[in-house]
Amino acid sequence: MKRIIIFIISTMMASCSDDFLNLVPESSITSGNFYQTEAHFNQALVGAYASLRATHGSIPAWVMGEMRSDNTHLEFNITNRGTGFVEREYADFFMDDVNSGLVANKYNSCYVGIARANEILGTIQDGSFSQEAKDRIEGQASFLRALFYFDLVRYFGGVPLYLSPVRGASDAYLPRSTVNEVYQAIIRDLENAIQKLSPPSFPQSGRATQGAARMLLADVYLTMKDYPKSEDQLKQVLGMGYSLLNNYNNIYRLNNKNSVESIFEVQFQQGNQGQQSEFLYNFIPLSANVSLITGIPSQNLQGGGWNTPTFEMKDAYEPGDLRLEASIGVVEGTGQIGNMFIETLKSPVNYVPTPGKRSYLFINKYRNPHSLERNTDDNFPVYRFAEALLSLAEALNEQNKSSEALEYLNRVRTRAGLGEVTTTNQATLREVIAKERRVELAFENKRWLDLVRTGKAIEVMNAHGVYLKNFYQGQAYLPEVSYNVTPERLLFPIPLREVRIGDLEQNPGY
Repeated sequence: MKRIIIFIISTMMASCSDDFLNLVPESSITSGNFYQTEAHFNQALVGAYASLRATHGSIPAWVMGEMRSDNTHLEFNITNRGTGFVEREYADFFMDDVNSGLVANKYNSCYVGIARANEILGTIQDGSFSQEAKDRIEGQASFLRALFYFDLVRYFGGVPLYLSPVRGASDAYLPRSTVNEVYQAIIRDLENAIQKLSPPSFPQSGRATQGAARMLLADVYLTMKDYPKSEDQLKQVLGMGYSLLNNYNNIYRLNNKNSVESIFEVQFQQGNQGQQSEFLYNFIPLSANVSLITGIPSQNLQGGGWNTPTFEMKDAYEPGDLRLEASIGVVEGTGQIGNMFIETLKSPVNYVPTPGKRSYLFINKYRNPHSLERNTDDNFPVYRFAEALLSLAEALNEQNKSSEALEYLNRVRTRAGLGEVTTTNQATLREVIAKERRVELAFENKRWLDLVRTGKAIEVMNAHGVYLKNFYQGQAYLPEVSYNVTPERLLFPIPLREVRIGDLEQNPGY
């Protein structure tokens, strides 16, 4: 797919202002009269930002980042066996294969974003406007390209490394680079972004800043287990003015989009411009009437039942953790699976199921007021300041600086209403930090990548499969071969079409 799209300059281009990303589509523009003025490049940059909705705020993002983990599962919909639904189930069950359109969507969407960033980076210095403006645009494009490649390398391993615009067929068929080569390209892009971007100012606009670039670079180093370099970047992030909001629940409210806790998030906007989000409707039950959850007349018979928190996930929160109620909601009702009659909305705190009623847990973080069905205003978080604190605690602990790590861990716990951790045993603290990341960053597409990064994915997910098969005992929708997690399943398959067109080597096990 990228062989074709890579020649497209930036579809869905839009005008933008200095203080907010306005992604309203304008008319198509060709390369013959484009990439000349600052306005042209800003339009192209908005096109690159728009790709984030497909890579980080879409169905493949939460299926591959969250449902693949032990945080969430699904409500099996026997009435809809469409290919798109089955592909989501198979990704959850570790039964996905090279023909998965969902996986291909993630892979190709990343390359669409890369192609748009490459067009900017390959032509920016030829523009007829100030160097200051060029640097500002180049820094953002470098950050975005690094973010897209960071997704690709973690989900697929070494991938073809396109670092300049494709002008002909001879440019379009590159072999897979090694994992290390991809990481080195990401690091170069982020070092360039850090040099050219300004520190954050508040309120933020939603655009990439030096803080976002440093946070992404710190995450890269954490993934590569280069803990001293991750520590260095994170400590610089801590000095940039970010802070935790006082109330965890307020992070996800609409008036706190791009807040002082936000380091980077994907921008959405409700309305008729095609920029709306709809996470809420994917995550709530299948029902002919979901008005009790949404607050407006609405049904959800086809789009819901996904990314459902498990009861084990609910129980992962410590007693008194204020994040539980902000993160998970509960509805009870009657009726068959696939069409629940919702009767009551309840808190998960000290929740005891009512005899004779069905219980359904749903993600509560993105439940905000809206006017139109499946048309919400929620942004999707990529990096928050709380993650910077927890990442720094991890980087320090892995360097045997456990006592220093406690300060950053406990800042997050204190906001959650929990007592301070005092242990300095490295192995014990490692487990504490991992659990803290799980509940603090729940349903933000972090858990699967954390499990792979820390070497826990096989152990945790095989145990999770046993838990699910026992919990749903007697329901035949979980095949016996599901949750057979092997080292090969730590990566997703390269889409078959890309393998055939580009003569690429497939990942082992597919």
